[in-house]
Amino acid sequence: MNKFVVIDFETTGLSPNLGDRATEVAAVIVDGDRITDSFQSLMNAGVAIPSYIQQLTGISNAMLREAPSCQKVMQALADFVGDMPFVAHNASFDTKFLDAEWYRIQYKRRQPFACSMLVSRRIYPHAPDHKLGTLVRHLKLPTTGEYHRALADAKMTASLIIKIQNDLQEKYKLASVPHEMLCILQKSPKDAIANTIMKTKIKLGL
Repeated sequence: MNKFVVIDFETTGLSPNLGDRATEVAAVIVDGDRITDSFQSLMNAGVAIPSYIQQLTGISNAMLREAPSCQKVMQALADFVGDMPFVAHNASFDTKFLDAEWYRIQYKRRQPFACSMLVSRRIYPHAPDHKLGTLVRHLKLPTTGEYHRALADAKMTASLIIKIQNDLQEKYKLASVPHEMLCILQKSPKDAIANTIMKTKIKLGL
C-alpha cells in the first residue's frame, strides 16, 4: 500500500529560528491515486501576523484570536498522521515548521519527507518554473481553492504528486512509485534520473 500524508503550513514568516510561528496547517492522506482523508486548522501561537503575510494568505490576526492553541492543533495533527511518511512542496520549509511546532509539545518526527518540488525539477525539467501554481497550470491539474491557504495547497500538492507517480509508472513501466522512491529521486542528479529509477526499481522489487 502506497500511503502517505501531504502537508502544508501557513506561517508568520520564513523561519522558526527567527521566531516565526505556524498560523495554519493542513494534511491530506493519499492512498494510491486518491485523497482519502484530510485535516485542517488555524492555530493561535499568540504572535502577530505581519500585514504583508495577512495580504498573502488572507489569514488575519482576528481569525487567529478565535483559533485553538498551537499545542492542541499539533497534538491533533500527530494523532491524524501517525507514522505515515510526508510529502510537501518545498519540503524544507514545512519540515522546519513541523519539527519546531512538534518540539514545543515534546513530540519528535519519525518519518521521512519527500519534496514534490525537488522531484518535479527532475521529472518535468521543461516546466516554466517549479512553483506549485505554475506546475498546476502547466500540467492542467485541478485548482482546489486559493493559493497560500493550507488545505488548498495540500490538495493541489497531492494532485501533483499523484500525477508524478502516474507519469513515472507509465514511462518506466513501474508497478508503483512508493514514497521511498520519491525520496531517492529528489536527491538524484538530473541527468541520471533514468539510471536512478532502474536501480531503485530493482532494489525495491518494482
